[in-house]
Amino acid sequence: MYCGGQGVYLYYLARELQRLGHEVHVIVGPPYPDIPDGVTEHRVENLNFLEFGFPKQDPFKVFTPLNLYELGLTQIGMFTEMFSFSLRAYDKLRQLLRNQHFDIIHDNQTLGYGMLFMKSFGIPIVATVHHPLPIDKKTDLAYMERVGDRIHRILFYPFVMQHIVTKRMDRIITVSEDAAKETMSAFKVPREKIRVVYNGIDTEMFQGFNGEEKERGRLIVVANSADRKKGVVYLLRAVQLLRQEMDVKLTIVDEGAPGNKYTPALVKRYGLDGSVSFTGRLSLEDLVRHYARAEVAVVPSLYEGFGLPAAEAMACGVPVVSTTAGALPEVVEDGKGGILVPPRDSYALAGAIKRLLNDEHLRTAMGEEGRRRVKRQFDWREAARKTLEVYQEVL
Repeated sequence: MYCGGQGVYLYYLARELQRLGHEVHVIVGPPYPDIPDGVTEHRVENLNFLEFGFPKQDPFKVFTPLNLYELGLTQIGMFTEMFSFSLRAYDKLRQLLRNQHFDIIHDNQTLGYGMLFMKSFGIPIVATVHHPLPIDKKTDLAYMERVGDRIHRILFYPFVMQHIVTKRMDRIITVSEDAAKETMSAFKVPREKIRVVYNGIDTEMFQGFNGEEKERGRLIVVANSADRKKGVVYLLRAVQLLRQEMDVKLTIVDEGAPGNKYTPALVKRYGLDGSVSFTGRLSLEDLVRHYARAEVAVVPSLYEGFGLPAAEAMACGVPVVSTTAGALPEVVEDGKGGILVPPRDSYALAGAIKRLLNDEHLRTAMGEEGRRRVKRQFDWREAARKTLEVYQEVL
C-alpha cells in the first residue's frame, strides 16, 4: 500500500467506509498510494525537490509561487511537503465543492496550514495522528554529535505548524493509547478532543501461506531501516551476538544499496555480509511469503504509534520479539503472542530470539495465540465503525 503505514491506513479505512455504504473521496500527492475499488481518487502534483532536485526535463514547472517556495526551502534542508500538500489539497477541495457535497474532511496526519483554510468551508475536520513528529526529532538528535546536523534536523520538520494545526481540529483520532498520550504531551491537545481507534489488519491477506516452508534460523524485520527510530542497529548487533552460537539469517523488508546507504553500511561494519538480505519493495503477497518463511519476526523500534509489522506478523502466525517502546505492548501481549524486551538492548533482543529459535513448541504456541489476538482485537471494519462514531460526534 505505497507508501508506508499511512498508505496502509488510507487504503483499508477508505475501503471499509465504502463497504459500509459511504461515498469516499481521497486527495493524494506523490508517491501516490494504492486506492481501493469504489473510492474516488483526486491527485495533486508535487515536484519533490528534496528527492529529485531541480526538474531538468521541464524546468518551467518550477515557476509557480508554491513550487518556488518549496525549491528555496529544500535548498536549506527543510521538509516542505506537509505545508505544500495541505495548500494543494485545499485548492483541490475548493474546486470539488463547486459540484460536490462532503460531510466530513479527514486529514491523515498532514496537519498543514491548508487544513485551517479548509475550516472556511464549514465542514467538520477530523485528523488522525499516527505519532507526533517531535518523537522523530528526539530520536534523531540522540544520534547526532555535530552541531550542524542537529540544527538541520530541528529545521527539517515543521513542528510549530503541526502544533498550531492539531489543536484546531474538531477531533483527533490516534491509533493507540500511547499515541494519545504523546499527542497530548507534544501538541497540548486536551484529552476530551482525542479518540483512540486501533488500526486493523487484513487477516484474509495476512495468514499462513501454504507451500512455504520455514527456514531454520530465519528472522524478518519490516521497517524503513534508515529511520533511526526503527532501531535496526540494535537488531544487527543482536544478530552479530547470535552468530557466535547458531546459524541465523535476517531478511530486511526494505530497500538496500544504493538507495539505502545507512543500513548496508552497518551490515558491513558488523561483519554480517551473507547473513542479511534486503528485499526491496514487495507486493503484499510476496510480503506474506517472507513472513511464512521466517521463524521469528523482530520489531526493535525505539517508538511506534501502533506497530503494523508486529500485528502483520502475528496475523501470519509468526511469533514476535518486540521492544516495549510506544504502543507495542498494546499490540503484542508479552508471553503469549510474543516476547517483549526493553528498547536499545541488543543483548535482550538476542536472548529472546535465541529462546524462540530453540523452542519449536513455544514458537507454534505463540504464533497461534498471536493470530487469535489480531483477529479478536484489530479489525478494519471495526476501526471504520469507530471512526464513523467520531464523525457523528462532530456532525
